[in-house]
Amino acid sequence: MCPNCLSTPLTRRSVLRSLASGFGYLAFADLAQRAAFAAAPSHPLAPKAPHFAAKAKRVIFLCMNGAPSHVDLLDPKPRLTADHGKASPMTPGGQTRLMASPWKFMPHGQSGTAFSELLPEMGSHADELTVIRSMQTDVPAHGPASIQLHTGSAQFVRPSLGAWTLYGLGTESENLPGFINLSAPTANGGAQKYGAGFLPAIYQGTPIGQLGAFGRVVGELKVNNVANPKLSRDQQRAQLDLIQALNRERLARDVTNAQVEGLIESFELGFRMQSEAPALLDLSGESEATKKLYGIGEEYTDFMGRQCLLARRFAEAGVRFIEVNHGDWDDHRGLNVELPKHCREVDKPVAALLTDLKSRGLLQDTLVIWGGEFGRTPHGQGNGRDHNAKGFSLWMAGGGVKGGTVYGATDDYGYEAVLNPVHIHDWHATILHLLGLNHEKLTYRHAGRDFRLTDVKGKVVKEILA
Repeated sequence: MCPNCLSTPLTRRSVLRSLASGFGYLAFADLAQRAAFAAAPSHPLAPKAPHFAAKAKRVIFLCMNGAPSHVDLLDPKPRLTADHGKASPMTPGGQTRLMASPWKFMPHGQSGTAFSELLPEMGSHADELTVIRSMQTDVPAHGPASIQLHTGSAQFVRPSLGAWTLYGLGTESENLPGFINLSAPTANGGAQKYGAGFLPAIYQGTPIGQLGAFGRVVGELKVNNVANPKLSRDQQRAQLDLIQALNRERLARDVTNAQVEGLIESFELGFRMQSEAPALLDLSGESEATKKLYGIGEEYTDFMGRQCLLARRFAEAGVRFIEVNHGDWDDHRGLNVELPKHCREVDKPVAALLTDLKSRGLLQDTLVIWGGEFGRTPHGQGNGRDHNAKGFSLWMAGGGVKGGTVYGATDDYGYEAVLNPVHIHDWHATILHLLGLNHEKLTYRHAGRDFRLTDVKGKVVKEILA
């Protein structure tokens, strides 16, 4: 509610009566007037029909912040192993030396897809995964690259992938946010990575928990202040009706006011969340077998296990887009120690998520994605690797992708995508396609022109579709 709203006689009288009654039941002269002011417009988060038949109903994006090393995890390079220690042809004057991966790659499943020995659990799902080894992005710096990974633009404030998804499809859950970000990072773009940009604010992500600097976990995985200890549900509803009436009166005068629109919808959603969110965040009702599957209670896997299990629960409850965050994978130094640690923390929980979704019949229409903002160089940087935006890897599973598939390739050293390169715009176009959305038609009018997630670029990678 804006203080300017108090300038009208009706709202000033309403406020005085509300204060006198304590709860807002007497806020308006009669019930008919109150009902008219409290009536909500058509719900912007209501489920919407896709442009065409969708393979995926929802997305779980497992974001490995800091850029995992593809040449150590998903993209084996025999030539790099053979030329270990030689001057790197990618840097002038032989300033850096090629560094072979210290870890072996092994084939998995009937497809024979190779995974590093650091990811044996993920490798056991090889026949359900599409590994893209030819990803490319524009900027080898964490902030811009991470923002581009999420919004399609490294330069401008744009809506995030999750916000576009929610805008295009709505959500199947009335009592939960349609877009949830677990352990949302505060660095390298922060809230911009799950923001709504110029879309209405209701489409932005809801953060639960935070990742601080260097991947440190900040706070618990819970929604703060979701319960009101002072007012009953009926009292809250009456109070909210008053506030919403004032906000809608302001909106009627302004015609367009994204901030007020966002407040109206977020107040309503916050009220409804009280009945469902606490129960979903409470894992005590899960079986011990399920907790063991995710590694909950174990030293290295407990936190990521909890996030992955929550992702499954949110997917089951109808949330449209769920992002799970982990990191810092920025291994410029100490690769031999840090990379095994990161992998030990995520390998078992992520594999458990795939197993659990499949056993519940959810994997077939849930698109699961694992990856970071770019890759690492094949030459060393001390005992680590530098940034590489020219070629890197990620994988996708379920939701209409072709399992047991490797798509694209980097050069013999893993430095640059040379076969079937997939730019971030192409990747975004493909995700939207799997959700039944045409990336060229999913637009929003802003600043005098129609904007879209892929700007004026992007093509669907049809070869990875089932």
